[in-house]
Amino acid sequence: MVAEPLDVDRLLADPAIRIVVCCGAGGVGKTTTAAALGVRAAEVHGRRTVVLTIDPARRLAQSMGLSELDNTPRQVKGIDTENGGELHAMMLDMKRTFDEVVQQHTTPQRATEIFANPFYQAMSSTFAGTQEYMAMEKLGQLRSTDEWDLIVVDTPPSRSALDFLDAPARLSRFLDGRMLRLLLAPARSGKSMFSLVTASFGLFSRTVQKILGAQLLTDLSGFVAALDSMFGGFRQRADETYRILQDPQTAFLLVAAPERDAVREAAYFAERLVAERMPLAGLVLNRMHRSDISDLPASLSDASADALPPAQATTADALRIHAALMRQIEREVRVAATLTDAFPDVPAASITAQPADVHDVDGLRTIGALLTS
Repeated sequence: MVAEPLDVDRLLADPAIRIVVCCGAGGVGKTTTAAALGVRAAEVHGRRTVVLTIDPARRLAQSMGLSELDNTPRQVKGIDTENGGELHAMMLDMKRTFDEVVQQHTTPQRATEIFANPFYQAMSSTFAGTQEYMAMEKLGQLRSTDEWDLIVVDTPPSRSALDFLDAPARLSRFLDGRMLRLLLAPARSGKSMFSLVTASFGLFSRTVQKILGAQLLTDLSGFVAALDSMFGGFRQRADETYRILQDPQTAFLLVAAPERDAVREAAYFAERLVAERMPLAGLVLNRMHRSDISDLPASLSDASADALPPAQATTADALRIHAALMRQIEREVRVAATLTDAFPDVPAASITAQPADVHDVDGLRTIGALLTS
């Protein structure tokens, strides 16, 4: 069954759509796709658009002609604003976003204590799930201002595409969980964690100390005590953003390359989106190869090359290159079909493979046009 073509322009022009999330496995072209959608939304549909990337490789900044991106939206130059649209771009600064959350939800004195805590410094920079959680936080911040007609999100380059949905919940459970509430109890009572654990738990305390170390236990206790005023907020905000992702104002575009691992990952993600009742608006098959001589099959091209005399070696080489291309196209079509056939009700679009990496706004315009052709 052939999937219905994805009408990208209708999606980008719809004022009811406020968020487009480009998701999928790492290395399939999510960043470029997100940037191309942002350019087209601003130029063709006149929408005030911001693209939020979580890609540390800075490809988005380079393709938009910006020297750098940070946690604050920067306007992209060279965008046609005749229709009244604007394009801004930003890259998630995980630690700065965490700092902003702390500053917003506690007192300046408590914020200073939290920032100085070694456990917080480590968690806000390297803790598993922090990047995805802060991506959710930043999305919630952008949406709450009502400053943007459209927010395009380039999801984190996680090992697994599902991390974007799973990691925020894991981190919020940790920050707002039973274990930290247990650790918080002695801080509230004015006793040190170490002394209370030693007095109350005996052998257990010594085991914990061996595993974590006394200093880490002290840092963790201090972190929990300073974070007391914020308990409940982490999970609440994560839940609120999760509900935004389930809302009809959001559209998920699942990006995949015509490779077995990428398609398999995309299928898992699509199943999860459907199960979580999140609006999967379309599939984007990136880097699909094409031929202008599609009526010349590989077998005939090879046979013709073999029949040519040595004097026509250049022509024979061209025919063999065409045969290899046709086989690659056939293979990509078969692999892509495993995804589109599994989700026949989800519209699909494809992007032709480009001869070089996209590195400027003109290249992003080309990708946007290919998405709508």
